[in-house]
Amino acid sequence: MHIEIPNSAFIGNIEGFLRNIFYDTNESLNITSNPKWMSLHPVVTCMISAIGLEFIDNQKKIFFEPVTAKSRNYLSAIGLFKILNVDPGFQIAEHEATGRYIPLTRIKNANQLKDFINEIVPLLHTTPEQADPIKYIISELVRNVLEHSRSKVGAVACAQYFKKTNRISIGVADRGIGIYSAMAKHHNVKSDLEAINLALKPGITGTTNKVGGTEYNAGAGLFFTKSIAYVSKDYFMLYSGDSLYKQLKPKVTPQLDLGVEVFTDRATKKEKLPKWQGTAVGIDISMDINQDFSVLLEFIRKAYTIRLKKTKGIKNKKPKFI
Repeated sequence: MHIEIPNSAFIGNIEGFLRNIFYDTNESLNITSNPKWMSLHPVVTCMISAIGLEFIDNQKKIFFEPVTAKSRNYLSAIGLFKILNVDPGFQIAEHEATGRYIPLTRIKNANQLKDFINEIVPLLHTTPEQADPIKYIISELVRNVLEHSRSKVGAVACAQYFKKTNRISIGVADRGIGIYSAMAKHHNVKSDLEAINLALKPGITGTTNKVGGTEYNAGAGLFFTKSIAYVSKDYFMLYSGDSLYKQLKPKVTPQLDLGVEVFTDRATKKEKLPKWQGTAVGIDISMDINQDFSVLLEFIRKAYTIRLKKTKGIKNKKPKFI
């Protein structure tokens, strides 16, 4: 297997990176990088790490070619060399992670998730209002992996704060069964893209075929996550199987009237991409968001309730957000 790390890979241009993952062999993993520059979204490093951990667990070799780009210290600061246990091939400069990075972390159980969440606020120097949605998003995305994905490597999560734009970017990736297999247990889906569409609708969960979910899984986590990106005028992506859903930045100032039908959003949807075994989620959040977390949470509850009322034959019930 071969992964080429490009000079730029953020949610807006993520397709270039996805097409640089070559599944030519499973005997070893060879990682190369752009020789001049690298600027990467956390979801990219999460995906590379998830694949690498899969090879490590199967006692297969990883070859990380020497990194020559001037920005190579980023890979060290985000923890890529450490999590893959590889020699970076250069002298690593000292970095102050506080306020900039939540390094790549492998999470395989609820206790590890709890510890990871507890470390987030001190690292990012955010206010409680800013920290709440960040903690919720990471908790929800990782919990989905632990409960549904059957990923042997668990979840890989990390984040980065960009001071110039006052934005935090979050990535979570796994190497599990993927959204299609998870949704197909209780829903009639015919493609990866159709499964992604269904997973992003509030009230739909892979744990039951009932709209509204169960007492313990309301099926609103991904909907809530992409909604936070929307109101902060930023990107959200969900990649699983051969399909990508990428919510784009709104052209106008977002209003709290979010639609519940996924494909009416301003988004791009692509199929027949290199197949990702598992799920990868990336999100950007502006820290300048003017709605506090409690207001947004209440709106999401209302949108969720509207969705249930529009569904024939389904008893309306108030969802529980934990």
